[in-house]
Amino acid sequence: MQNKNVRSVSEFNNELKLKGFNVFEIGSDSNITRFYSRKDFYKICLTTGKSIIHYADRSFETDGTVLFFGNPHIPYSWETISTSYVGYTCLFSEAFLKASERSESLLQSPLFKISGTPILKITDQQREFLNTIFRKMIDEQQTDYAYKDDLIRNYIHLIIHEALKLQPSENYDQHKNAASRITSVFLELLERQFPIESTDLPLQLKTAQDYAKNLNVHVNYLNRAVKEVTGKPTTAHITERIISEAKALLQHTDWNIADIAYALGFEYPSYFNNYFKRMTGTNPKSHRVLEV
Repeated sequence: MQNKNVRSVSEFNNELKLKGFNVFEIGSDSNITRFYSRKDFYKICLTTGKSIIHYADRSFETDGTVLFFGNPHIPYSWETISTSYVGYTCLFSEAFLKASERSESLLQSPLFKISGTPILKITDQQREFLNTIFRKMIDEQQTDYAYKDDLIRNYIHLIIHEALKLQPSENYDQHKNAASRITSVFLELLERQFPIESTDLPLQLKTAQDYAKNLNVHVNYLNRAVKEVTGKPTTAHITERIISEAKALLQHTDWNIADIAYALGFEYPSYFNNYFKRMTGTNPKSHRVLEV
C-alpha cells in the first residue's frame, strides 16, 4: 500500500508549477529532486558532505558545507560521494522571485552566471545562520499567512545577499577541453528551447548572440568552440533546430502560418516564409498534412 505522505514526481512538479516555489530538507525528497525540471526553476542548495559538482565548463570538488546556486539555463550535474549527505534545497521560478521589484538585479548577479561563482564554501557559523533561514522557509511554506510569498521572497533575498558578501570558492578545475564543455552547454540550452507548446510563449533565443549573452560568454568564443567541436557554425545548429520545429508544427498542429511564424520568433509571416524557403527549398504550406 502506497504511503499517502509520499508525493509522486508529477505531484511535486505540479506543486512547483502552481506556486513557483518549494523548499525542503535534503533526504525527505532526495529522489524527487533528480526529476524536477531545471528548465523552469532556479535552485539554492545548502549541503554538507563530499561531492563533485559539474557546472558548465568547470568542476568543483567539495568536502564540507557549500552553498550552491543553480541556473535553469546552465546545465550542471551533481555526484554525491559521501554516504551521509544533509542540507536544504530551495527551488523557485523566475516569475516567483520577479514578483518583487528588487529581484531583477539579483538574478543577474555572478551567483547565477555561467562564468560566475555558483559555489561558496560555508563556515559552521554561516551554516547555522543559513540553516535557520531554510527552516523558516519550510515552516512558512505550511502556513496560511496571506503574505507568505512575500516573506519567502525576502528570505531568498537574504540568502542571496549573504552569499554575495562571501568570497567565492577557488577550488575549480577547468576541464581539459573547455571548447567541448561550452559546446555541450550551448547544445543543451538550444534543445531546452523546444518544443514550442504555445503561441503565447514564443522562441526567445534565436541568434548566436542571444545564446552567447544568455551564457555570459563572448559570441566569438562560442562560435569558435562550437565550430571546433562540431564542425558546424553556431548559426547552423540554431537554424536546423528552428526548421525542424517548424516542420513539426506544420505537420502536427492546426496553427496557421502566422501563428507558427510568431511562435518561432519571426515578426512577420513573410519573414518566416522567406527563411523557410531559403533553408529548405520549399514553402511552409507544402509541409502541411492534407486532411482527408
